[in-house]
Amino acid sequence: MEKTNGREAIAVSTVETGIENPGLELTEEGVSSEGTRRTEEQGHSLGDGLESSTQKRKSLRHFMRARSFCRAHAGLFKKILLSLLCLAYAAYFLAACILNFQRALALFVLTCLVLLVLVHRFLKKIFGEKLTRCLKPLKNSRLKLWMKWVFAGVALIGLILWLALDTAQRPEQLISFAGICMFVLILFACSKHHSAVSWRAVLWGLGLQFVFGILVIRTDPGFIAFQWLGDQIQIFLNYTVAGSSFVFGDMLIKDVFAFQSLPIILFFGCVMSILYYLGLMQWIVQKIAWFLQITMGTTATETLAVTGNIFVGMTEAPLLIRPYLADMTLSEIHAVMTGGFATISGTVLGAFISFGIDTSSLISASVMAAPSALALSKLVYPEVEESKFKNKEGVKLPRGKERNVLEAASNGAADAVGLAANVAANLIAFLAVLAFINAALSWLGELVDIHGLTFQVICSYILRPMVFMMGVDWADCPMVAELVGIKFFTNEFVAYQQLSQYKNKRLSGVEEWIGGKKQWISVRAEIITTFSLCGFANLSSIGITLGGLTSMVPHRKSELSKVVISALFTGACVSLISACVAGILYVPRGAETDCVSFLNTSFTNRTYETYVCCRELFQSTSLNGTNRPSFSGPWEDKEFSAVALVNCCELYTSAVCA
Repeated sequence: MEKTNGREAIAVSTVETGIENPGLELTEEGVSSEGTRRTEEQGHSLGDGLESSTQKRKSLRHFMRARSFCRAHAGLFKKILLSLLCLAYAAYFLAACILNFQRALALFVLTCLVLLVLVHRFLKKIFGEKLTRCLKPLKNSRLKLWMKWVFAGVALIGLILWLALDTAQRPEQLISFAGICMFVLILFACSKHHSAVSWRAVLWGLGLQFVFGILVIRTDPGFIAFQWLGDQIQIFLNYTVAGSSFVFGDMLIKDVFAFQSLPIILFFGCVMSILYYLGLMQWIVQKIAWFLQITMGTTATETLAVTGNIFVGMTEAPLLIRPYLADMTLSEIHAVMTGGFATISGTVLGAFISFGIDTSSLISASVMAAPSALALSKLVYPEVEESKFKNKEGVKLPRGKERNVLEAASNGAADAVGLAANVAANLIAFLAVLAFINAALSWLGELVDIHGLTFQVICSYILRPMVFMMGVDWADCPMVAELVGIKFFTNEFVAYQQLSQYKNKRLSGVEEWIGGKKQWISVRAEIITTFSLCGFANLSSIGITLGGLTSMVPHRKSELSKVVISALFTGACVSLISACVAGILYVPRGAETDCVSFLNTSFTNRTYETYVCCRELFQSTSLNGTNRPSFSGPWEDKEFSAVALVNCCELYTSAVCA
């Protein structure tokens, strides 16, 4: 019955569902075979799943073992990879040096610097504690005081002997030394607390400035190194043309200042931002600050800010110590401001280089200003409060907040847009104001029959004695005094632009005097002027400095306003003293032009060498009664002397050309 009922139920179900398949007979045996088939299929699928799961577990087990092995030997793998990379770089480095060492000089210098840093870190790690223990006896107060006096005596005797021997051939250098003494005495007379002056900071700062000047200006290795560095920076900045020519076109970047110099600010700002992101600039700033701090005895915060001014501007450098500004003493604030006024930023440095200003002099002046700014600041505004930042460890600088190099580059370029726009706006405004002032002064002068009265003429008379004490020849003093006055009362950009025009006239062979007016200044005067203009110490910078610092510590606005004028004049004196150091140390370099050989060639263009040699030929020429020229000195008995005289007379005017 049960079986019959089951078949009937199946048949009814088939009829109800409307399934008609006459070839299919649903018998008990058919149902049983169908179930068996499904069971086998399920078993096969289950087996396949179990097999797949087993394979996955095996793969995962192998992966875990491999990861554990890699973690256990990560240090070994890292050493192997670094060793392979070092071997590859060593092979590349040797190949480059062997093929052409002069071409690979930049690679050689960079490699030596990296090796020096690595060796320093290794020696510090191995021998640092031992060296500290060895130096502990020097902390004895009597021994330390005795060593200070011995060092001071040796330094004084060395300075006297050096001045006596070195200035015997060039007595004009003593004028520059007298200028340093004059500026120091003036600043000491204006000191806020005469009895509290830290002469250790003052003498160490001026001494470091002088020693660095000797290294860069006088010694051949230092001069060649900084000349090479300046050339490399010039080459590096020339890559700006690739971007600016694409955006503005070739014609504009060759002829228009805004498209020629301002893009360099964007490029340099981008590069500086990348270096800060990588932590390289922080490392350099901290090392220089540490050295100045241990030698001069200044505090960590003020030293760090002044050192940062070598690379960044007067508003960016205080950001390095922003968390500490609220607790800094007035003397420390004064030092921070002085450092901003006494130096220029790296981005602006690129713009000045594009003017044609001597690169090595600009770099030297900016670096020399850091110790001098600290020294003169402590002379004018000595420390009379208890500072909270005398820790020898200094202040740690964090890296940039950018997440990658591309973001750092983009942010640096975007931030530099404001600086470039600010530079352009200042140039437009100040040149326009200067033109208006000159027109007004000229009008006022003509009312009383004084012709040609301008702002530059007034500065040339008022500042001439001060410029003379810097070591400038008296004939060049009026023009240099004009530039110093423009820099202080207007803007350093305008002053450097005018200096570049004088330099271009000299290099293009323009006559030195035309219509009784001097057209350019000597090379010595150019170098001294470059140092004297290297700083942001001008009246317009007061508002920039106050605005930047007030935004960081608004509750100290009255205190900041109290010291900013003093810091401005101190920063200006830093640049002038740097110029005096340059005047003491400058000597003509390079072989003098062999004028006899030079004029024996065919020359048709005016150059500085042409002008110098033609002047020499004119001085060696005299006219006899028949108006035939006779030559003396090296030009005597030279067959080509008459031809050379004719060629020179075509380019320059002289009494012997009649």
